Amino acid sequence: MRRLFPALALLLAACNPTFNWRDIHLGDTGLDALLPCKPDQAQRSVPLAGRQVELQMLGCEAGGATFAVAVAPMGEAGLAATALAQWQAATLANMHAGAPQAQPLSVPGADAQPSAVRLSASGRRADGGAVVVQAAWFSRGTRVFHAVMYADKPDPAAAETFFSGLRFP
Repeated sequence: MRRLFPALALLLAACNPTFNWRDIHLGDTGLDALLPCKPDQAQRSVPLAGRQVELQMLGCEAGGATFAVAVAPMGEAGLAATALAQWQAATLANMHAGAPQAQPLSVPGADAQPSAVRLSASGRRADGGAVVVQAAWFSRGTRVFHAVMYADKPDPAAAETFFSGLRFP
């Protein structure tokens, strides 16, 4: 029954003309994801786990929400836990988030350690407006990943489709 819910959410979301779900492949990382619109690409250098890394991101806006998937190559698998914890803390601090609520996340093909985590929280945008975030962090090999959905109000069906679409084939 648990495997039926992501498929059902995808089916219901596919009937919604607001979202045009498509499979995307994040470069040479091996990660496949579902995004509800044609993504833009960006790359920038960021500090993470004591080093500068080249962060690659794909993202788009649909249905009043921003969806993004990002990856950072750490060079060493041993840095993943530190990098993911820092990335999570920075994301929540930037939006002045209240106490996050954690829920289980399984990303097929992701490393078992550190464990993948998915959080939801409410906070503020840079302009002061309210925002709800659902975000995930996980790793594979020497790379760390972040998937995020920012919206004015929660959209459980879109979030379920987005996060259940993360996988390493």
